Amino acid sequence: MAQQQVDARAATPPGGVAGEAGEERPNRSPREIRLVMIGLVITMMLAMLDNLIVGTAMPTIVGDLHGANHLSWVVTSYTLATAAATPIWGKLGDLYGRKGTFMTSIVIFLVGSALAGLSQNMNEMIAFRALQGLGAGGLMVGVMSIMGALVSPRERGKYQGMFAAVMAVATVGGPLLGGFITDHFSWHWIFYINLPLGIIALAVVMVTLHLPKVRSNARVDYLGALLLTIGITSLVLITTWGGTQYAWGSKHIIGLIVLAAASLIGFCYVEARVQEPMLPLGMFRNRDFTVVSVIGFIVGFLMFGGVTFLPQYQQIVQNASATNSGLLLMPMMFGMLVVSLVVGQVVTKTGKYRIFPIIGTVVMGGGSLLISTMGVDTTRLTSSIYMAVLGAGMGFLMQICMLVAQNSVSLKDMGVASSTATLFRTIGGSFGVALFGSIFTNRITDSLKKSLPGAGGQGGGGIDQMTPARLRALPVPVQDAFHHAYTNATHSVFLWAAGISVISIAAALFLKGTPLRGTGQPAEGASEGSSMEAMAH
Repeated sequence: MAQQQVDARAATPPGGVAGEAGEERPNRSPREIRLVMIGLVITMMLAMLDNLIVGTAMPTIVGDLHGANHLSWVVTSYTLATAAATPIWGKLGDLYGRKGTFMTSIVIFLVGSALAGLSQNMNEMIAFRALQGLGAGGLMVGVMSIMGALVSPRERGKYQGMFAAVMAVATVGGPLLGGFITDHFSWHWIFYINLPLGIIALAVVMVTLHLPKVRSNARVDYLGALLLTIGITSLVLITTWGGTQYAWGSKHIIGLIVLAAASLIGFCYVEARVQEPMLPLGMFRNRDFTVVSVIGFIVGFLMFGGVTFLPQYQQIVQNASATNSGLLLMPMMFGMLVVSLVVGQVVTKTGKYRIFPIIGTVVMGGGSLLISTMGVDTTRLTSSIYMAVLGAGMGFLMQICMLVAQNSVSLKDMGVASSTATLFRTIGGSFGVALFGSIFTNRITDSLKKSLPGAGGQGGGGIDQMTPARLRALPVPVQDAFHHAYTNATHSVFLWAAGISVISIAAALFLKGTPLRGTGQPAEGASEGSSMEAMAH
């Protein structure tokens, strides 16, 4: 038995929570926690902003580096590296200390950012974006697992509003900031802007964050990490290429499906037998952990999938400005922020949360259903109200899912629990974008073939090249055809989203609602070093 597991059986020191090898959650003053939060919030802002800012500058980057044919790989390389690295960062933090691994991930992210800004061709850009993604995989996981180590689940609700605010600001401000930097400076500063923010975050974390030192003699599960990386990479490539670069029934996609299945089955086999698994499968024997993993997958599915296509409806059908596309999602972000703040305070005061995932999944499904009813003549006010309802539903769920996942394990597995919750949401988002993207494109193509039969073959190509400005220059009948096509596509996407949300409603009903641990209250089973039966009251 590894030293880590032996130490975990030691008695809980006074004033702390047992869990990780020799680690306890000491009582800290609100001032100490707020100081650490500055570094955590800046880091989370980096993680949230990066893709949103870079996405706005991509046309300029591709033009300067002459790499339109490799455009998708700039995004895919980052996504692949982030998804694959996420569970590994979480486990390394549990084994060797969260502060050190968190700071290492920030440094790797900053090095990747600097090199990406210096890129002279698309191959360099793709490689450095992958390096940046490796670091990014540890940013969000580090923030969440450190919060789990600093603050008990019962008290964590009061801080979750800060993270909801960061998500809202990043989603709305990211595209605006990206456009401003690209227009007034150069695309290189899209990456350089990470450097001062990251250095500040590093300095704050280094000075203010004090966690007990972790020493583990356990061997890293390299085979499990390799199999999990292959499985995650295959899944992301399936969702990225399926229906776009390759047909769903092509040998490439079928081969990736077989590879993903084989590697994940092999991963489960290995994890059940190694002494210190990369992802302890026993966590899924905890019903609450399994339920919030399913809900997190569907939240990612709907948030990153369905919401991707809302700005297209508003720009093409409602003639909204593309420059202010980030502002179009403000009602949804506002609904998410307000509800998340209220829910966080209620959870902190009562320690109860079971009702919120149930309400959230119902409201999220209702918001998707409302958006599916939008037509050509729907006003911006009406669509804003519908988006606010969808955002409110997500506000009930975004932080609660992470909170329940962390509450379901002992402190020693806080990192791997955080990374697993993040991974499920990321993979859900990849599947959502792929599925909804296919539905959206096919629905537009079918509608245009019916309404503009003479443009049948051109209709598919016109979708990729159509912009609000170009559409306004076309004859009115053609504009009407495109308006109806995009409306029908939006209807189909969110009708599917509403149907899929039923799964999350059913899953939420199975939550046991295990009471949240308070300061100084260990999880059941923590003294035995087991994350499998933690909080099984």
